[in-house]
Amino acid sequence: MRNISLSKLALPAALALTSCFLLVAQPPQGKGPGGAPGGGKGGGRGPAGPVFTVTSPSFPDGGEVPRKHSFYGENKLPQFDFSWVQGGNSVAAPATLQTYVVIFHDIENATAKGPTDTLHWAAFNIPGTAKGLPEGMGTGDLPDGTRNGPGIGAGRGAPGYFGPGAGPGPFHHYVWEFYALDTKLDLAANTTRDEIMKGMEGHVIGKAAYVGRFHNVQ
Repeated sequence: MRNISLSKLALPAALALTSCFLLVAQPPQGKGPGGAPGGGKGGGRGPAGPVFTVTSPSFPDGGEVPRKHSFYGENKLPQFDFSWVQGGNSVAAPATLQTYVVIFHDIENATAKGPTDTLHWAAFNIPGTAKGLPEGMGTGDLPDGTRNGPGIGAGRGAPGYFGPGAGPGPFHHYVWEFYALDTKLDLAANTTRDEIMKGMEGHVIGKAAYVGRFHNVQ
């Protein structure tokens, strides 16, 4: 009788010990190597797709914006170049790409004493075939379908790029945010930034940012 009792106790104990070992050996649920969900950058859904990147020959990312691209100069849009990269190599844009959006804002300037920063310029429905934005891009609705939207220029009756305008003193940091979409936005030129952001929900397939510093030197 004692031998039977010990056998009955030994089996559950062995099972419990095995379960503990498995729990310790397994990585946390939903995390893979490096803390990436699902076992890496692919999130458990296969290899990661191409990454949208933006560069500019006008000034380096994080560098000082040349005066000619500011309100005090020619107020001319810097040139930006678009590319898609995968595994360190240039690749074709995703087949689902339809349009791009750009939102340009001064993150260190508060609007009307509120938490919202100053929107200088936004443009949307830039064709997905575009290889970038040319220096000095035009205002209003452009022949390729690009629509200049809200910003300082629009508030003055000329929708289009409006360059940095920080005065003497500490540098302001200006951010160009670029979005790649799988849709075209059905919005009027006099739309708002909030409406653009809402319209992009569920359609962003790539995003990049470019930062420039500026202050006026007298």
